[in-house]
Amino acid sequence: MHSQRVDQIGESGVIAILRGVDPESAIDVATAVIDGGVTALEVTADTPNVAETIGSLSDRFDDVLVGAGTVLDAETARAVQLAGAEFLVTPTVDVGVIETGNRYATPVATGAFTPTEAIRAYEAGADFVKVFPAATGGPGHVAALGGPLPQIPLVPTGGVGPSNAGAYIEAGAAAVGVGSAIVTDDAVANEEYEVIAENARRTVDAVAAARDR
Repeated sequence: MHSQRVDQIGESGVIAILRGVDPESAIDVATAVIDGGVTALEVTADTPNVAETIGSLSDRFDDVLVGAGTVLDAETARAVQLAGAEFLVTPTVDVGVIETGNRYATPVATGAFTPTEAIRAYEAGADFVKVFPAATGGPGHVAALGGPLPQIPLVPTGGVGPSNAGAYIEAGAAAVGVGSAIVTDDAVANEEYEVIAENARRTVDAVAAARDR
């Protein structure tokens, strides 16, 4: 199960991040993202009623991975696992979160920015290194990390969207994490789910095109 989830994240190429989406809107937002071709959803742990949202999404969508992001400690990691989270994402290197993920066969994408942080996370058992904040260094930074560390699957996140997702893939990223460039606050507030679906579709298409090049 663990390896299947890792493979699914890598194959999909896009993790769509839902931050601050209330449980009432989450199903509609997730449906739009999935309609756009994304099969991995990350609900951030600082979202109100995150356990309820993760649980409802996990129950509703069988072929989609529903994970938790902004997981800062092992206690939060275990709480979201029990709610149904199928992968964990952190903004920083926290060995306790990695250990909790490994203990219960839950893939972990650990946030890191430097080569030292990246190798520390990977050696501790992270399945992916989330290069964060990606916008600070851009695709060039991802390529520079991947040069000496080709064994580590990198997932740049933060400032990634349809316009630059392909550049990150070409720089060596295994996948990309995309938040507000897919799930925009205005689209959620105005219930413009077709906009969210189109944002997702453009991102998925950009990743696929870059992989084909």
